[in-house]
Amino acid sequence: MEKVTIEIDSTWAKIARSPLYFAIVALQGVSVSFAPLFLYWSGKGGYFQGYERIVVPLCFAVIFLVPLFYFRLAGPVIRKLRQK
Repeated sequence: MEKVTIEIDSTWAKIARSPLYFAIVALQGVSVSFAPLFLYWSGKGGYFQGYERIVVPLCFAVIFLVPLFYFRLAGPVIRKLRQK
């Protein structure tokens, strides 16, 4: 087994150590499970009546923006691993 040290930008290191990271981690579970469920419920019209204009865009934002954060953070790591 090989040990690899990866250098990332200081701003990403600060984000990974900040409380913001824990909020992103919590939203990851929501983006995988509850956001699609809330979209389904809003589409059927059974739940969130009157709040669809708020719930649907928030669900899409969580579904698409949370993985974007991880892709941006994982890019330098994968690039460094492929160099070896």
